[in-house]
Amino acid sequence: MKRVHDETAQPLLRNSIDWQKFADDLGRYGAASLPGLLHADECRSLAALYANDRHFRSRVVMARHGFGSGEYKYFAYPLPALIQEFRTAFYPPLADIANRWNQAMDIAVRYPKTHAEYLERCHAAGQLRPTPLLLQYGAGDYNCLHQDLYGEHVFPLQMAILLSQPGEDFTGGEFVLTEQRPRMQSRAEVVPLKQGDAVVFAVHHRPVQGARGVYRVMMRHGVSRVREGHRHTMGIIFHDAL
Repeated sequence: MKRVHDETAQPLLRNSIDWQKFADDLGRYGAASLPGLLHADECRSLAALYANDRHFRSRVVMARHGFGSGEYKYFAYPLPALIQEFRTAFYPPLADIANRWNQAMDIAVRYPKTHAEYLERCHAAGQLRPTPLLLQYGAGDYNCLHQDLYGEHVFPLQMAILLSQPGEDFTGGEFVLTEQRPRMQSRAEVVPLKQGDAVVFAVHHRPVQGARGVYRVMMRHGVSRVREGHRHTMGIIFHDAL
């Protein structure tokens, strides 16, 4: 993979991205997949970081907080190069989508063109702690449906990359989204992923066109029970935390 350092550049990936289809899927389902974002060796290298605490600022055991079962660690600054470069490269096209969504939902917030500018906004509000994380699940572990909201400034899209191979490293453990439309029952969406695949999804809400105009659909995400083996996932969140 050619590494990207220019914040104004589009991501340079092995497989070209059809951004129109991507945006359409994101708008229709609340999630859009990016197959083959990482090679298997890159996935293994990232998963192996979990054992070395020098890369991380904190560890969370989900059961202690009622979040589910399993654990995760938040990376410390400076981030590993690949994570930093993904954050930098994916932010601009996702910010374009986020700005269109906010306009449709009559939300005044607009996102700057580069991730560095957006982080300046977060840091000025006291949100100084990095949020990319590495999650580790064993047999029986799961992640309750939730939203990753860490302060005043919340970027409305985030990315998860599956680092383990379904059917070999683990079974179960599907990525799940739910949406709650006003006066309707919740709808679930399961996103099938292979090792190295990424999914970008709505953190909080997304716009939906209804008969009387656009309304907001509330979104939550989680992971179903891992039945066997071990599952590692990389989470790339674009806002920093308090």
